[in-house]
Amino acid sequence: MNFLFDFFKRILSFLLLFHILSSTAQEMSLLFLGDIMGHGPQIKSAWNDSLKKYDYNKVFEPVEEIISSVDFAVANLEVTLAGPPFDGYPQFSSPDELAEACKNNGIDVLVTANNHSCDRGSMGIVRTNRVLDSLEILHTGTFSNQQNRDSLNLLVLEKENIRIGLLNYTYGTNGIPFHAPTYVNLLDSSLIKKDLKFARTKNLDKLIVFVHWGAEYQDQPNLYQKNFNQFFKRHGVDIVIGSHPHVVQPMHYIKNNDKEFLTVYSLGNFVSNQRDFRKDGGVMFRCSIVKRDKASISDKEYILTWVNKFYKNKKWHYEVLPCSNKTYGKEYFSRNEDYVKMQVYSDHAKNLFSDYNINIQEGFPYPKIHLQKHEPQELRNQKNTKWIKKLNLFKYRKNKNAK
Repeated sequence: MNFLFDFFKRILSFLLLFHILSSTAQEMSLLFLGDIMGHGPQIKSAWNDSLKKYDYNKVFEPVEEIISSVDFAVANLEVTLAGPPFDGYPQFSSPDELAEACKNNGIDVLVTANNHSCDRGSMGIVRTNRVLDSLEILHTGTFSNQQNRDSLNLLVLEKENIRIGLLNYTYGTNGIPFHAPTYVNLLDSSLIKKDLKFARTKNLDKLIVFVHWGAEYQDQPNLYQKNFNQFFKRHGVDIVIGSHPHVVQPMHYIKNNDKEFLTVYSLGNFVSNQRDFRKDGGVMFRCSIVKRDKASISDKEYILTWVNKFYKNKKWHYEVLPCSNKTYGKEYFSRNEDYVKMQVYSDHAKNLFSDYNINIQEGFPYPKIHLQKHEPQELRNQKNTKWIKKLNLFKYRKNKNAK
């Protein structure tokens, strides 16, 4: 009798677990990365003399698993892909291989409206979009013509029954105007009101604005950012992601009743040749949109990154390191001073976020393959979670291979 009782108990437990898994809330995981720059030394570093081509893949390698583990990774492409002659500041044009490396390392979406959008004129805007299209990288912010803006301005990211809208704007283009038929989205309140009104007709679960704004090298948002942030909130935006200051700025998540609003004022530099304190690092922001009857923002966390520039085989190299990953401890660096610089940057950013962040904490610098906090309580109470973790790992690897 005991044998039969245990047998049926196991069967019932299995059926319960199957029911819970099948009824688990739908989820879309998101990762936002800051400014992908292309200064002259970076271009020179990417040249592979043996292959006679540019190769940026090593830049992304230390964070590739983190980037690839989410459903959609979104970054700011702050260069044009205008073709040769390649050059950095002040009028950027990077090799197409930079975008290829973004694609190879898990970046799904590139926003292109920033103060360098017009660096190479209309040709640069058109060619940048053409290259991204050829690589099947989703993008928004700049457009080759008005027809493209009308159809592609609101980028809708979809997974199962979750629909997330993404819009992108910039405060300006360094005084270089764009000319018809090309178009660059500017921070114009009248234009944005129309875009947001249109977005609300598209049955979206959440609406994100990725905005290029603020004062360079300032740790705190200025009045311009704060005013526009309130404008976005009043007009139905759910998440605001900022870039341009080239240093990190605070993050706020505020929920009043059923209304939630999240702002990341500045992600800082993802990769650049800026080596001064605070400019040599950035932050990746990770969250999930979880949907049962209604969508909500979950698992809100930041992961600090630092650009390691090192000399090897008679040339300089760049790589983006996740600061808190133990793999990149003191013994990893060929020069102790580089490890110290990463720690100084990390300590500064953590102190800034500790003082000024609202409801957003540091996350683990590893792929998102753990048992999620938003799973039903019954599932989290299961003593044996190894099968659930294996399921998450399987989904992660499947997602990674699909990319």
